[in-house]
Amino acid sequence: MLPSSKVVALNTLLHWNLMPNDFLWVEKYRPKTIEDCILPTDVKSTFKGFVDQGEIPNLLLSGTAGVGKTTIAKALCNELGVDSYVINGSDEGRFLDTVRNQAKTFAATVSLTSTSRHKVLIIDEADNTTSDVQLLLRASIEEFQKNCRFIFTCNFKNKIIEPLHSRTTVIDFNVRGKTKQTLAAEFFERCRDILSREKVRFNDKVVATVVQQYFPDFRRVLNELQRYSSTGDIDTGILATLGDAKIDTLVDALKNKKFNDVKKWVTQNLDSDPVSIMRKLYDNLSSVMDGPSVAAAVLIIAEYQYKSAFVVDQEINLLACLTQLMLECNFK
Repeated sequence: MLPSSKVVALNTLLHWNLMPNDFLWVEKYRPKTIEDCILPTDVKSTFKGFVDQGEIPNLLLSGTAGVGKTTIAKALCNELGVDSYVINGSDEGRFLDTVRNQAKTFAATVSLTSTSRHKVLIIDEADNTTSDVQLLLRASIEEFQKNCRFIFTCNFKNKIIEPLHSRTTVIDFNVRGKTKQTLAAEFFERCRDILSREKVRFNDKVVATVVQQYFPDFRRVLNELQRYSSTGDIDTGILATLGDAKIDTLVDALKNKKFNDVKKWVTQNLDSDPVSIMRKLYDNLSSVMDGPSVAAAVLIIAEYQYKSAFVVDQEINLLACLTQLMLECNFK
């Protein structure tokens, strides 16, 4: 039987989904400090300010998958030396029991090891919880405000109830324009460093292509690079395996109003993010549509991107969007 101290250590590793060897690169190279996190300058400055103040407010961190919301939450707790506890909102079956039992016990007790006045409860993927659960969390924020802070992460902040918005500082991690290009370049250098540390031979142009395809999903980029590295060098040979959705075939089917071909294309590209596909169509509107149709297409794409935050079946929602574009817009 293991000594109690070793049992505690192993349980801690399992709680953070880590094993001692840190096989997964996304965990092995997860930044431990705010300075190491790849973030827009203003966002990084905000979190550095929290460290300087020695306090963490209740936070709502919003942004697309893999941009580093959970990483920055853990880094913040690490730098301030506070006790933290993570609950995954996607596990709806056990979530309520966890909040009512372990989480409340954690939040209600005073830390004996941390120098901070507050513990931190991190609710990951909070937008996957129901309104009733979020109301319970709102009550918990008020009940344990003296010795516990809450950090919520979500992909879609519009799925978080207003009472939680009003009780938290909302920070948006979505990046656009020149900031996106700057962060992509910074992450490219991070990937090169990781590959060098792992002694993986690589082609700079290929790594840049992988980063460009999946950015700003840092997690997806590292997972793909690790997957490719397991079969050999990261060179031009892997480019054919990239699951990028090519829209040329789709545009041709839309132009010729071939619904079955459009549906087949959607089925073949299920691995691609539907919202990203809509964005790619948006980026190419002026080159594939007549002038008046571009304006109509913008409204259609905006409507279905919004719906994607709520629908049960993303495939059907994407096909509905493409069908409306096919019927209402004129292609060149």
